[in-house]
Amino acid sequence: MTVTGGLLVDEFLGYGFADPLLLRRALTHRSTGNENNERLEFLGDAVLGQVIADYLYRAFPEADEGQLTRTRAQLVKKDTLASVARALNLGEYILLGEGEVKSGGWHRDSILANTLEALIGAIYLDGGLTACVRQITTWFASSLEDVDPHKEHKDAKTRLQEYLQARRLSLPNYTAIDVTGPAHDQQFTIECRIDLVPDPVTAEGKSRRAGEQRAAALMLDRLEHEPP
Repeated sequence: MTVTGGLLVDEFLGYGFADPLLLRRALTHRSTGNENNERLEFLGDAVLGQVIADYLYRAFPEADEGQLTRTRAQLVKKDTLASVARALNLGEYILLGEGEVKSGGWHRDSILANTLEALIGAIYLDGGLTACVRQITTWFASSLEDVDPHKEHKDAKTRLQEYLQARRLSLPNYTAIDVTGPAHDQQFTIECRIDLVPDPVTAEGKSRRAGEQRAAALMLDRLEHEPP
């Protein structure tokens, strides 16, 4: 794969690197050897946090520190970064070692998220903070449009647990009742049971964690619309 051609840069990122070797380094996973993107990932993580914090501070002058902190955490968490990376088709361009190629590493949330951070670090070194702000606000545009620091940002599992604890009831029980698909693209079917509801709910996700979150959300919806 060539990562220095102008066509790839224009179509894939919307940013032209003055130093194409930085782009190559950003796309090189540690499984290939010592010359990888881990240091750029470290830098990009810090830059992303700064840019998102600055955006939220300016966009929501009435939000308090706690609201801003929780909202930033939602925007820079692994799931969000992996979603942005998939929208860019980033997985197609990541350079992986043989083992990661065989296991389908380009599909993995952690690799996608880390590589996106490395790209941000590379853009910072290549074009400065202004270039990073432009790219981050473009890549995260849909997430930034939907954000509202005044909304509660607790995930579904936490909200379901707090709902039950407030009523002095047992915590939810999550069980993986089925796992399908190849190792690099598994689908988990998760069952959620609580004492208040006689029948469990089931949900699917690309990971056990994602399936549990969706099952918890379904259970919360049932409790809201069919209170026991």
